[in-house]
Amino acid sequence: MKFPPSLLEEIRARLPVSAVVGRRVKLTKAGREWKGLSPFNAEKSPSFFVNDQKGFYHDFSSGKHGDIFSFLMETEGLQFPEAVERLASEAGVAMPVRSEDAEREESRAKGLIEAMALAAEFFAATLSGPHGAKARNYLENRGLSRDVWAAFGLGYAPAERFALRDFLAGKGVSSEVMKEAGLLVFGEDIAVPYDRFRDRVMFPIHDARGRVIAFGGRAMSAEVAAKYLNSPDTPLFHKGRVLYNHHRARKAVHDAGSVVAVEGYVDVIAMARAGIAHAVAPLGTALTEDQLGLLWRMADEPILCFDGDKAGKRAAFRAIDVAFPLLQAGKSLRFALLPEGQDPDDLFKSGGAQALEAVLARAMPLVDLFWARGLEAQPVDTPERRAAFEKRIKAEIQAIPDESLRKLYREEISKRIQQHFEAAAPTQARGPARGAASARGYGRRFAPPPPGAAIREAIRPSASLSRTSIFSPAGTVSPREALILVTLFEEPDRLAAHAETLGHTPFSHPDTRALAQLALDTLMRVQAEGHELDGAMLQAELVRKGLESAWRRLLAAVRPGDRFSADESKKIDADLLLQQAMTLHRRALVLHTELRAAERALSEDPSESNFALLSDLKAQLMALEGTEAEPDREAGRALDRPAGLG
Repeated sequence: MKFPPSLLEEIRARLPVSAVVGRRVKLTKAGREWKGLSPFNAEKSPSFFVNDQKGFYHDFSSGKHGDIFSFLMETEGLQFPEAVERLASEAGVAMPVRSEDAEREESRAKGLIEAMALAAEFFAATLSGPHGAKARNYLENRGLSRDVWAAFGLGYAPAERFALRDFLAGKGVSSEVMKEAGLLVFGEDIAVPYDRFRDRVMFPIHDARGRVIAFGGRAMSAEVAAKYLNSPDTPLFHKGRVLYNHHRARKAVHDAGSVVAVEGYVDVIAMARAGIAHAVAPLGTALTEDQLGLLWRMADEPILCFDGDKAGKRAAFRAIDVAFPLLQAGKSLRFALLPEGQDPDDLFKSGGAQALEAVLARAMPLVDLFWARGLEAQPVDTPERRAAFEKRIKAEIQAIPDESLRKLYREEISKRIQQHFEAAAPTQARGPARGAASARGYGRRFAPPPPGAAIREAIRPSASLSRTSIFSPAGTVSPREALILVTLFEEPDRLAAHAETLGHTPFSHPDTRALAQLALDTLMRVQAEGHELDGAMLQAELVRKGLESAWRRLLAAVRPGDRFSADESKKIDADLLLQQAMTLHRRALVLHTELRAAERALSEDPSESNFALLSDLKAQLMALEGTEAEPDREAGRALDRPAGLG
């Protein structure tokens, strides 16, 4: 009996290899795999390994290798059809009734796949042809090179209503197949079916086997109502069951031991350009149960990366509700929220791969986001509101099906509730004043969180303090860093005077680090040759090292009002201001490092001493805003004076 490949893929998608094998072999986690004693040979040391991401087992003692079907055949002596029927029943997948109708269905699916492959070729060829100039300009302006087009199969659907229809008809594809594949718009009120995708950059969507099953199109015209348009659901494509880039990401996921889910096609491509090839995306919908199942087959703790806006936060909160009924031991989620107003493509362009990797490194566990969502839902500043909060958040935990995991969540949330509302006990006053005193004490119980609370108020810097790289959006150049280097490049005579200080000044952005090193290297070389450094030499080095773009980004980051005066009569003051800016910058970075260490210490040990240290460091950082450069020599001398001296 011949089974359609789609049936076997569906069974594999629903039954991890470890779940099937684990009924016969005691498995233990070994990195990204599972290991156990061979079911085929007697042995004392494990040589049998299971890899859920790749969907196979391998037994080194016997050399046997296979998937869930072959495992049942090897261990229980089943024939292939029997193994398929057994596993289909376990997976809840209906077995097809083999008949002439079934054969026709299989043939029809094959015809749809062939039509989609031809459509993808047509779109790719159009992008490279004379009609694709506008789309090529758009992609190049987005920073997407031809290598990216080829890697992701990008294309262009021309604006004509019948371009794809006529092309496919010329290849022998019937209009019925085009309609069923979602390539044509048709209906009772449409006399002549026409192309669904017109004047759009095209993103092919593949199944797990790498076959094109649908398309997403990005409109070139701002007047079109739907900026992005996906194929409708078809016999090949159900958007809630597919992840964009799934087939490409599988090997990268295995190598990285993680998978990142972002919001859209361009976000996936931005991740890939940053070297994060283990990224996928839902297709224009909120994350579904089926998509979460696919993610968990790829990695135990997928990272969901959402845009830094209200919609991104709402999507993250919705994902909690999808995940809770499916949670089990060893399977969870982490959440990475991007800087406000940015998506992965924006962040990659402004800060490069380093900025994206930093966001992913800070991904928070599911329990942290669940707690934060609960606190944001409503105020908790009265007994009634607190009671409602506790009732609601504990009720939501009941959705977790695994009893032991549900118990651990209840314990963790109860602990956080206690910490969050912990405060000085109500004042036990005596006599007539007792009621008022008790009311005042009770009010303190609902004051802002005390030392050690799980959620603490973030530092909110002023405009002047925000000039440091600490408080700049992730991946952007700090205006202060840019000001220091632009000043030294534009007035090279100052570079020699401040070279030693520059050499000990840490810079947080790749552009500023590269340009500072270039400045120091050029100065040393020119001085060794017995010459005096000038601006032309520095500019020549910029070109030679390919750092013109970095230089332009620095110029753009400096605000006009921040420029130090080049007036000779004010040169002494300007030198002091430059020295002060460099000193402030170094101090801020040191305080920033100490602050992060203090935050970690407080999270591990919520003691009064750790809270006091954190508060002191925050106060010092905030105090820097009052130490902005002032054009007087006393300010400059004060910065060079050792701490504690009068």
